[in-house]
Amino acid sequence: MFLEKIYLSNFKNYEEASYTFSPEVNCIVGENGSGKTNLLDAIYFLALSKSAIHHQDAHNINHDTEFMLVDGIFKKNNRTHQITCSIQRGQRKILMHEKKPYERISDHIGQFPVVLIAPDDTELIKEGSDERRRFFDGVLSQMDTEYLTDYQQYNRILEQRNGLLKIFAERNFIDQDLLDTYSDPLVKLALRIYKQRRNFVDTFLPIFKKHYTTISEGREEVEIIYESEVASGEFPQEFRLNRQTDVRAQRTTKGIHKDDYIFEIDTYPIKKFGSQGQQKAFVMALRLAQFEMIEKHKEVKPILLLDDIFDKLDDRRINKLIESIDNHTFGQVFITDARPERTQKILENVKAEVKYFNISNEHKTVI
Repeated sequence: MFLEKIYLSNFKNYEEASYTFSPEVNCIVGENGSGKTNLLDAIYFLALSKSAIHHQDAHNINHDTEFMLVDGIFKKNNRTHQITCSIQRGQRKILMHEKKPYERISDHIGQFPVVLIAPDDTELIKEGSDERRRFFDGVLSQMDTEYLTDYQQYNRILEQRNGLLKIFAERNFIDQDLLDTYSDPLVKLALRIYKQRRNFVDTFLPIFKKHYTTISEGREEVEIIYESEVASGEFPQEFRLNRQTDVRAQRTTKGIHKDDYIFEIDTYPIKKFGSQGQQKAFVMALRLAQFEMIEKHKEVKPILLLDDIFDKLDDRRINKLIESIDNHTFGQVFITDARPERTQKILENVKAEVKYFNISNEHKTVI
């Protein structure tokens, strides 16, 4: 599977641009601020119907316009697939396959899998549990449509229940039966999602450890510990007994939306005790494990997006990555770099087909 062509109209700082890619290695070079990362994000957007950077779709529309469009041609299993995504300010996003709108956008997720390795990936370690849940939920969503459906439904009911709790707090009155219409399905979904996450971590962990050992050359031991309140066999009862606390807080204070994944190195939290190099290696291993898990589950190599990583990795880790590209571990690869001469030197002996795209601050149509 690979992305053959992409067309952008009013996507971020691109007024209009069109590119035809190599099925193997594509290097996007140019000055900082020229739009290299935005082009990667457009590819990510086409594959997952959302930006890797902005959580609000409207933020992807060029500031001077009211409309954006990203259109691309994927090749998968000897078939071409045209995917089009458009957004008009103030209106719902439209995602189409072969010019026919999807009934549900979630049907698109996982059809053209993608893995992004970016400079700010260490936020997975440094920031709060939201970032780590977002990572693991993203991997699971590309692999399992049932998980994605459960996860989306859980968040909808959670939002509705939180709204109801605010009303109860304002009125100083609780309608127990009405609250149960949200609480009962939320608990059932929490139990199901917990089981899915736990099973996933059990499978993911040995693959992650294998990649970390390769990157670090076995210098230390790493661990991922999945923590969840739902793990308690008494969770349904605990959830029900917690309703007065929820009303006071005006939000649901227990559930899988509070889960966390604890990252350790030699039994200590890597956030506090890991060096910058160890943290980068940890995150790289997470992403490579993500790639391998999706490939095994979907039986297709995800598109790999490498954003400005040559500035972040030492020579040894760069060489390991290039070896993997040369050994055809990956399928289609996109690399951004502000220093084209460095990229050319690093890739000069790679046997794969390498195509370069020089991005300037002026974005006209490029064929």
